[in-house]
Amino acid sequence: MKKQQAGFTLIELAIVLVIIGLLLGGVLKGQELINSAKVKNLANDFRTIPVYIYGYQDKYKALPGDDKLAITHVGAEQNGNGDGALGGSWFDAGAASTSEAYHFWQVVRLANLAPGVTDTASVDWRPTNADGNPVGIMAGTNVAASSAMKDASGNAIKGSYVICSQGVLGKYVIQLDVTMDDGNSSTGSMLAAKTNTPALALTADTGTIDPAASYIVCYGV
Repeated sequence: MKKQQAGFTLIELAIVLVIIGLLLGGVLKGQELINSAKVKNLANDFRTIPVYIYGYQDKYKALPGDDKLAITHVGAEQNGNGDGALGGSWFDAGAASTSEAYHFWQVVRLANLAPGVTDTASVDWRPTNADGNPVGIMAGTNVAASSAMKDASGNAIKGSYVICSQGVLGKYVIQLDVTMDDGNSSTGSMLAAKTNTPALALTADTGTIDPAASYIVCYGV
């Protein structure tokens, strides 16, 4: 008598394939939601920082970091020069720094406008983005040599202020620019340079954005 061979029926195979498809779909959807949340967090940095400025100006009639009465107003470590511009660059660092852009963060935190430590010597001093990389602000300018980022034509980002975020993956850069600007990271108010090394007068990358590469993204407001 022949032994009956065991195996899967077509219905069983179909059920297994459906389950695998559902699992893969769930994983992909989950990853999409994670990416979307990260882009929202990155975009939130660019949108929230100007609110700190407006809140401080409304309360003290001065620019945070540049306020010549910052010691009196909020107990800051230093006063600004009061010239109406935020001196220094967005990536200034170090507890000994006298840069207005660097001390901007202490002032807005002491004014209870932004979260974070107020001790400039703390390792957690620098604000960070959703990927744990530095974020900063500096004065906007139309002078390319003094700008945090230039477009392909050599023009600096237009805006009263320039906000920059370091170490942003290309896949998020693409979504950020579509969400906040013109969808082209080498033109408009949002520019991206394929580097993780901050410097003045970086030139925006004009090639196709590499989803896996690291970029510095700057936004003029």
